[in-house]
Amino acid sequence: MALVRSGSRRLGRLGIWTLELRFGDRSEAADAAAELDELGFAAIWIPGGHGGDVTGDLDRLLGATSRTTIATGILNIWKHEPAEIVSWWQELPEAKRARVLLGLGVSHAHVIGEAYAKPLGMMRDYLLRLDALGLPDEARCLAALGPKMLELAREKSCGVHPYLITPEHTALARQALGPDKLVAPEQGVILETDPGRARELARAALASYQTYPNYQNSWRRLGFSDEDIVSASDRLIDALFAWGPIERIAERVNEHFAAGADHVCVQAITGAGVKIEPARVAWRELAQALL
Repeated sequence: MALVRSGSRRLGRLGIWTLELRFGDRSEAADAAAELDELGFAAIWIPGGHGGDVTGDLDRLLGATSRTTIATGILNIWKHEPAEIVSWWQELPEAKRARVLLGLGVSHAHVIGEAYAKPLGMMRDYLLRLDALGLPDEARCLAALGPKMLELAREKSCGVHPYLITPEHTALARQALGPDKLVAPEQGVILETDPGRARELARAALASYQTYPNYQNSWRRLGFSDEDIVSASDRLIDALFAWGPIERIAERVNEHFAAGADHVCVQAITGAGVKIEPARVAWRELAQALL
């Protein structure tokens, strides 16, 4: 289903957020990306927080697909100079360039070190440098969680791609951005009906983010207590992850749309690390229910 909001026309309603297709077996990743394209997922989002050859990985996935948008969720602005990114983007054939969306993020203090003192200013400067090099707003969105970054996203990008949030945050993002900008949240999903096992998988997925101040602040703004955050309470887990039968997962995705999302990218939490086959099984089930 095509979107009509400015800057978001390259995205349909549903995408897949996947670390497997960036860090898993490359030959299997190409085949799996092609299958996602055939299944009808409108976008494939890959992580880039630790840097590395993100543009090379984008190239691989662009080559494996013919219709799907390939997006970064996110490209770490501390790890890639604007000139590097714009040069790569400008050298793409026009048809592939139209299938790229650069989600940009400020990463985390413990990853960057002392230079992390002013992430908002760094992002603003980065966007101005992209402007000067010719990258249009429509080719980029921001991993915005808080009010100031949401405001910057409205001013200098096509919209936002928030991670580890709730439909309530989606509503706040829509309100902050207005009617014409892209809101494309990530939603973790777990195809497991046993509550104990589902929450165990969710807590394992959350563990590496649980102590990050920007996520903690985001969850506090959404009404979660420090105890919820420290303990990864059932309340926090159930709000951040959709688990259970496919019908319940579909309900959560639809809650994001009702709150104002244009596009939701679902991340299948399998507990299998970067192994691709368990994720493919989940993606097929999600395609049958959501597309």
